[in-house]
Formats: sequence, structure tokens, C-alpha cells
Amino acid sequence: MLLNLKRILCFIVVALSVKTIQAQDSSVRVQGRYIQLSDIIVRSDINVSDFIRRVRDDTTFYKAFRNLRTLSYSAINDVRMVDKKGVLLASLNSKTHQTRTGNCRSMEVLEEKTTGNIRDNKGDWNYYTAQLYAGLFFTTGSICGETNIVQGTMVNIDQLSGMEKHKEQLKMLFFNPGKSIPGIPFIGNKMDIFSKKAADLYDYSIDRQRYNGKDCYVFTVKSKDDLSKGQKDDIVIDEMTTWFDPKTMEVQGRVYDMSYDAGLYDFNVHMEAQLGKYEGLLVPTLLRYNGNWGVVLKKRERGIFTATLYDFGK
Repeated sequence: MLLNLKRILCFIVVALSVKTIQAQDSSVRVQGRYIQLSDIIVRSDINVSDFIRRVRDDTTFYKAFRNLRTLSYSAINDVRMVDKKGVLLASLNSKTHQTRTGNCRSMEVLEEKTTGNIRDNKGDWNYYTAQLYAGLFFTTGSICGETNIVQGTMVNIDQLSGMEKHKEQLKMLFFNPGKSIPGIPFIGNKMDIFSKKAADLYDYSIDRQRYNGKDCYVFTVKSKDDLSKGQKDDIVIDEMTTWFDPKTMEVQGRVYDMSYDAGLYDFNVHMEAQLGKYEGLLVPTLLRYNGNWGVVLKKRERGIFTATLYDFGK
């Protein structure tokens, strides 16, 4: 009886020790921040420090969008402007086809339907959100001499102004979420989720899960729940989740939520991007945006858009 009791006590001690070790191993400190690891990641041989470095320095997401400049493809464009109750005010639904011939690309509108006052009598966009969408995904005339090279291609926005500057800043939000964006009043440096200051504002985690039928690493950054008022004022990206191919570390998809109130302007935005492959090239296949923003002296805009890209190379 005494022997059995000793065995039971020994088993309990060992079990508690193992549990404690697992709890300790589930969180590691890397580059000044604690990274929460799922059990499956703990049991793997992943180099967490190298993983974080590759996530921070990733260019595959931006590269996927640069690849669009070198390919033919079709797209379904759905842009909707709504009021605060979600009632439709204006919309654009179209099907477009981009053709890449030689060193040039051009776009043809195959189908188009509009409602409300999405455009004015001159054909110009009445909504800032629609104008930005057009700047990102529509092409006028023939554009030549473009490549899909990433290195050294980021635009110096100090040389731009007005709508052109805003379009480049929006592209940075799309292509490089989580990195500092120059030229945006009050929030430019607050976008950097890998800065030393951000280590106290965010929870970071690594897991492994299925995404669009594929086994992926998933990296999540989420603002902490117990932040002070002053710390909350430094949060722009509320949460961002990115799925990576475990072999190539190419981005497979990304979802991110951003919000901020600077007084002169405010926004609350949800964005999602899904990526796929065409002849070895990473390409975006689905983009979703749902957000509202307001600027002093301008009417608040609430926009929803979806871009579906397909038939690459045709």
C-alpha cells in the first residue's frame, strides 16, 4: 500500500514537472519580445529567431502584386459605398481583362454596371474609396517597361503630393502592413509592429494550421488586452494574421484589422488577401476591403470592395 502511494506521488510530481516544462517552452523571448508557441510548434525543430526575422523582412507579399504587372489575367471588381446603416448608396460591378503583350500591358473593360452616383457626369469618381481602388486595380492606356523586381522599387513619396501620394501610401498599407509608413500624420511610425516599443504593445504567436487546403505556418500579432490609454493611442494595427508556406516561407494569405482616431481623421478598416500560384509565380487571387474613414470637413465614407483575379496567362 505504501509502495503504491509512493508510486502515485512520484507520478504526480513527474506529471507536474513535465507540464511546467511545456508551459515554459511554449513561450520564448526573441528579439526583445515573447513569442507564444503552440504545442505543435514546440515539438517541431523550427528556428523561432530565424522565423521572426524572415517574417519581418518578407517581400513575397509585395512580390505577388508586382507579378501582376507582368501577366495577363481577368478580374471581377465589386465596389460598394454604403451609409451608416449599410444601405447601398452607389456601386460598381465590372469584369476586366489585362493583356500583357511584349513589354507592355493594357486593360479592357468587358462588362460594367454602376448604380447611384459612383461617378459624376464627367466620368470621374465621386468617392475617394472608389478612386483609390481604381488607382490600384484599373489601367488606362498602355503601360510599358515594368518588371516584377522588388528590390529598390519602393517609391519615394516625398516626391509626390495629393492623390498620387495617397495612392502610394495605400499601396504600402496593402503590401507592407506592419511596417513604418512615412508621410501619414500621427501614425506613420506606429505601424511598425516589430519596433522595440511595439514589443510592449502586442502579443505574438506562431502556430501551424490548414489554410485553403494547405498546411501552413500561421503568425499572429494582436494588440494586448490590458493596455493603458496612452499605450492604446500607439496602436494602429489591431490584429494581423499571416499564413506562410512552411517550405518556401512565401505568404499564402493575410488578414488585418486597423483603426485609429487622430482627431483630424479616423478610420476602421478590415483587409484580407489570398494568394495562389501561376507557373511558379505567387499572385493575389482575392482581395477584400471593408472600412470606413472620416476627415474633418469631408463626408464620411463607408466602402466595401472585393477584387477576384483569375485566368492568369490567358
